[in-house]
Amino acid sequence: MESALVIVIGVMTATGVYLMLASNLLCYLFGLILLSNAANLVIFVSGRLTRVVPPLIPKGLEAPPEPVANALPQAMILTAIVIGFGLLAFTLALVVGCYRELGTIDADHMRLAEPIDPDGEH
Repeated sequence: MESALVIVIGVMTATGVYLMLASNLLCYLFGLILLSNAANLVIFVSGRLTRVVPPLIPKGLEAPPEPVANALPQAMILTAIVIGFGLLAFTLALVVGCYRELGTIDADHMRLAEPIDPDGEH
């Protein structure tokens, strides 16, 4: 099962990088989402997949009975989801601002910082 998830992580990472290299800002945004989800899966797989019980402490005991699953990767994934959503919201706000200001989401047509010379040279 872990090897299948590793293949999925590799495909998601490669697809995310490919989309982020496109000149369209929406493709960049989708690539960012894929990379964020691939990072979450890496954290999930690093905690090892197990069928043991969750780390809950029964009433009357001071510690959970052995063996229990590791709760740290789950907590890290929750943190990564929140950070990824914040990054996604910020990037989406930038894309919307660029579209409102420039009228396009194609990065090749956004040349305010680098105007094209009348001679045709860059």
